[in-house]
Amino acid sequence: MIWFDLVTPKSVLFFIPIIKEIEKRGRKVLITAREGSGYTEVVELLRLYNMEFVNRGEFGGAGLKNKLHASIERQKSLMEFVTLYNIEKLVCLCSVDANRVAFGLGIPVVNFYDIPLSDWETNFKKALPQARLTLPLSNKVFKPFVVPDEIFLRFSLDSEQIFTYDFIDPLIWLKDFKPDFSYVEKILKPYNLDLSKKLIVIREEEYKSSYVDKKYPILYEALENIKTLTDANIIIIPRYESEYLKNEFPFATILEEKVVIQHLLAYADLFIGGGGTLNTEACFFNTPTISTRSFICHYDKYQIDEGLMCWVSTKDELLKKVIELLSKNKEEKENPFLSMDLNIQKMVDQILK
Repeated sequence: MIWFDLVTPKSVLFFIPIIKEIEKRGRKVLITAREGSGYTEVVELLRLYNMEFVNRGEFGGAGLKNKLHASIERQKSLMEFVTLYNIEKLVCLCSVDANRVAFGLGIPVVNFYDIPLSDWETNFKKALPQARLTLPLSNKVFKPFVVPDEIFLRFSLDSEQIFTYDFIDPLIWLKDFKPDFSYVEKILKPYNLDLSKKLIVIREEEYKSSYVDKKYPILYEALENIKTLTDANIIIIPRYESEYLKNEFPFATILEEKVVIQHLLAYADLFIGGGGTLNTEACFFNTPTISTRSFICHYDKYQIDEGLMCWVSTKDELLKKVIELLSKNKEEKENPFLSMDLNIQKMVDQILK
């Protein structure tokens, strides 16, 4: 049995095609997940895509002590649970808890990771805590072409343990996706928006994660100005609790339901994101994209260099870029995603080998 520990929304989307390919080959799969107070995205996505899973442990929140406590408790829970099964190997996006349990029990670890550093060069002082706690435990690591091998070699892996794939991660779930505007109309109908106006979709940075050191204010400080300057529909996709967003930004629509958000990203006139995955998805759809992330990682840099995404670091830069991008019509342009090589069968061959 192949064990997948899915602890972020991205890991759900990324591994669904791989899990289906493994199951198609007659192999059994065990999926574990986690949730917590104000953090339910992972389990909601698993339910949305009808994936069977078992919840073990919780998200620890923003504080380091609570994170560590939740992690220790989750490791104990996972250890008790997975020893009930005959696990051949663990596959995950560098889940700290699952890595520690698998390593401790002698289960081979297959890690996928596209963001080992909060930096687009090889500055190891910017190594993410998650990478430090997992990559050295890997039997195999899969990574996209934009991240240099050198980083993984410095995490004590040998070159034959490193497998490079020739695409940016979201392509695996977007390649065959067909956007549907009637779906957008349906999910926005309860909010009574004037859809003849421009549509700006916004996502916060993952400020409670271990790799973001604080909640950066530029996006929040600029939102009211963006509304005044553009008179656009502003839709916020909450990352954590939604109540404070409703109170702070009454002029915005807070999308609380878990929906197939890719339809909305495809038809947005502008996307502003503090994270990585939705930014890349918006780039895939040629939607003008502004990153307010507090750092630039390797795939961010690739998208900036390819002219798919802008990065801003101040409120003034953000407002200027919003006006500039909204004044242009959304245009079809050559997109490097479409020429990337995606071979799930080959990846699964290597996972199972």
